[in-house]
Formats: sequence, structure tokens, C-alpha cells
Amino acid sequence: MAAVFRGKVRTVASWSRRLSTQQHSGPQESPTGGELLATRGRRQRKDPSDRSVLLFPGQGSQFVGMGRGLTKYPNVKEMFSAAENILGYDLLSLCLKGPEKELQKTVHCQPAVFVTSLAAVEKLHHENPKAIETCVAAAGFSVGEFAALVFAGAMDFSEALYAVKVRAEAMQKASELTPSGMLSVVGRPQAQYKYACLQAKEHCKSLGIEQPICSVANYLFPDGRVIAGHQQALDFLQQNSRTLQFMRTKPLPVSGAFHTELMASATEPLREVLRQVELRRPEISVYSNVDGKRYMNESHIRRQLVRQLVSPVKWEQTLHEIYERTQGERFPQTYEVGPGKQLGATLQKCNRKASQSYSHVDVTANEE
Repeated sequence: MAAVFRGKVRTVASWSRRLSTQQHSGPQESPTGGELLATRGRRQRKDPSDRSVLLFPGQGSQFVGMGRGLTKYPNVKEMFSAAENILGYDLLSLCLKGPEKELQKTVHCQPAVFVTSLAAVEKLHHENPKAIETCVAAAGFSVGEFAALVFAGAMDFSEALYAVKVRAEAMQKASELTPSGMLSVVGRPQAQYKYACLQAKEHCKSLGIEQPICSVANYLFPDGRVIAGHQQALDFLQQNSRTLQFMRTKPLPVSGAFHTELMASATEPLREVLRQVELRRPEISVYSNVDGKRYMNESHIRRQLVRQLVSPVKWEQTLHEIYERTQGERFPQTYEVGPGKQLGATLQKCNRKASQSYSHVDVTANEE
């Protein structure tokens, strides 16, 4: 994985596991793991409200200024320093000062969201250690899954960040092959998203586009979807939104049709780098975007992270899986760790009662 540099980062972001900050050209022995912050007994408390769940955001949540003041918390400065060595540029400066156009690029914003989210975990641990100690589950939206897996001890920080770098570069290249994008859609209850995509593809064929792509890329909440594909298909959906029973449509500021077959060329680079990354079974439950189910083992993680590139993010289904419980049972404390509050908004739309125990960990802090 390129040249080796020295130094180690000790971070609570992976349950106090010692994280290697070495880039290397192939597999190497994993650093010895630390003990879990939370004992098994703690995590088996009967009262669910004594437990916590961490949600990690994805691309699109980034903003210039995120990370401000976070380097005062233990390990954060080391994390950004390691990131600079791995990425080859000053990620912290880009997060703090921009320019926004550069931060918005897929190749930059994915590593930025990844590192900033784990920095937010360090802040949460400093301000509320119980939230970390009692955590029983985590989920991440798209690239946020990598942060969730690092937090759960399944991946080392530096190796995960290198994989995110490769992933972002491959997705950027795939985006440049075809004019494409993503469209946020809020529909009426009677909206038929698959039928709308089918009509959009037929429109593309009438324009001479062979094998057009248009499909649901994100399941966010009831009647909330992101549709992705050829740009001409998205234009058709916007122009015919009323007929298609869409109440609101909004193009997303991304460079391509993520989580569709237009990302197929990005799968092999990610598959190859994940072969080199040492993976472990997560110490807590981590849920896959592909089907909303828990990751079971190392090969499952490798397989699903690659599939995720060309499969829709089933976030609504994931939230139902995490928060499903019997009538009257209390909900865990939920913390969104990373830029933006979009995941909290989707939780409120999917499960109002669970959202009452939601908090956002701000990724800025007062300078002292």
C-alpha cells in the first residue's frame, strides 16, 4: 500500500484497539488489540436505555469548518497526521479551510467524512465515556460503514483509510465515464419508484442511449428515496415529477450514480485492496447497507463492502433492524458521530420513539 511510515495511533474509535498507522505494500501482522472498553457484562444490561448505538454519516454530509477544535481531544491530532501520510495531502487543513469545491470532490470528501467521524467518536468518549462503554451496535451510511467497522474493531484505522482512499478514487473514475448523478425524491404514498425508473430508462433509449441505468440507490425512510443513473434519466424524472407522484425532487451535489451498476468498474480496485486489509469479526453488531443485516465474519465484510458499491443503500431497512423491539421496551441512546444531522432526520421519519433518544455529536468545538 505504498511507502511505509512509522508511528502508531491509539484511539478509542476501535474499542481501545491499538491502530497501526503504517502504509505497506501488502498484508502484515496486525497490531495487538487492546481490551474492550465495555465488558460483556456491561453490554448485557437488561435496560436497553442503558445501551447506545452509533450512526456514522456518509458522503454529502461534509462541510468546510468540520473538525474545528477537535484536535484538543486525545488521539485526534495523531489521526489527522496519519491521514496526511496515507493520503498525501493535509486533510485537516482541507476540512477546516476548504476550498469547498475541493472538499466536495469524491476523492477528498470520503476520507474527510471517515476521519472526522472517528474524531467525533473521540470527542464523545471524552465528554461521555459511558456512551462508548455501553455501545452495542453501529451502522454507517455508505462510506460511513468503514468508520463503523473501525469503531467496532473489525478494521485498523490506517488500513481502512487506505481502502477508503482507493474506493473514492475508483468511484471518481467510474463517475467520469458517464454523465450521471443522484436525485433525492420524496414521493406520495402512491408513487411507484421502480415504474418511474423504468419510464426514465425508456426515455433514455429513445435518445439512443444503450443499456441506460436508473434505479433506487438509497432507501432513506418511508416515501423517501434517492434515485441514481444516467443524467438524462434524472432529468426526465424531474420534468415529470408531478405525473410520477413525486412531491419533491432535488439533485444531490455528487459526481456520479453511486450504488448503481454505473459503479461496476470501481468494484475490482476495492476488492483488491480489501484482500490486503486484515479484518476481524466486529466486537459489536455492525449492520451492512446491502441488506440491513449484521456482519458475521471477515469474508462477509469483504464481500458486502464490494457489493455495496453497486447495490442500493438499504438504510430504512437497517434502522428497522436495529430498533425493532417488543411493545413497551425502551430504546437505546443513539449518537450520530460525524458531520451533519441527516441520519437523525431519517431516524425520526422511520422510528419517532427511537429518535427521542437521539443526540448529534458536533464535529466542531470551541477553541481553547
